[in-house]
Amino acid sequence: MNRSSFKDLTICMILLIVFISCDSTPSVNNNSDEVAAETPFNSSDPTEGEVKSAVERILLAAGTYNVEDLKSLLSENGFISITSQKDGSWQNREITFGEFISGIENGDPTPYVEIVSEYDMIITDGRLALVQADAVVNRFGIPGKREINNMMLVKDGDTWKLLNIAWTVHELPENQKGFNMEIFARGYAEAWSCKRPGFVAMYFEENGSLQVNEGSPAIGRSSITEVARGFMTDLPDMVVSFDSLVTKSDGTEFHWTLTGTNTGPGGTGNAVKVSGFEFWQMGENNRILKSMGQFSAEEYNRQIREGI
Repeated sequence: MNRSSFKDLTICMILLIVFISCDSTPSVNNNSDEVAAETPFNSSDPTEGEVKSAVERILLAAGTYNVEDLKSLLSENGFISITSQKDGSWQNREITFGEFISGIENGDPTPYVEIVSEYDMIITDGRLALVQADAVVNRFGIPGKREINNMMLVKDGDTWKLLNIAWTVHELPENQKGFNMEIFARGYAEAWSCKRPGFVAMYFEENGSLQVNEGSPAIGRSSITEVARGFMTDLPDMVVSFDSLVTKSDGTEFHWTLTGTNTGPGGTGNAVKVSGFEFWQMGENNRILKSMGQFSAEEYNRQIREGI
């Protein structure tokens, strides 16, 4: 990536953002001389990892429409600017973070996974970061759009928050839109880790089924939603990590690790950590037609009672 062109872009972003939001962002130093004194991002800067982790948390929260996490990661008075091509011409759209979150709360969203292939950063005094993140947006394992995100983050106490973001959107050519099982599995794990049980069901065919251990299978998306809701209710902070995929002659094993705390209604307050796998048979729409899950229910119940 051309450092000079990125630096020119970030300087323009600074001038625009400071002009719009200087009255409401006391954590940012608005002295133009000091802003101009930024030094190029150094890979040895210890804050690089912090900023990258913050960006990944923001993209994860956005992709799973996790309103609670978004509110903690976005500044109150930030804005979003989107530039995209339609019918051969570029169109711009701007909304505030508040409008974005309101749209999520009142809409009917579909989850996505945004994977960054390249980062470029300029970090000032460990407090202000300008980030360009070149990413691809995937839905249910299929790449769809390339987004080049330009972000300004500011450190608020110990937390990096997104102050403003602008990005361009490019539709990928059809030959780059092939189904990817690894990305599908990553999105499935993220769906289990958010607070929207319906997102889990979207990874299944309309007539798909989910069986947990030796229990009766949940058939159809409505029933699968209720299975996911049960886990999310019992373990409100549940995180499901995607460990690996194992290809079999008649399907695919999705291996996972679940962590969480039993703080739901009537909960014990104990932490749990268990691993298991689902055996998948995929349907014609590249969604799960049949899933048979296996994990140690005995160990899970013991941890609920006694902790890890």
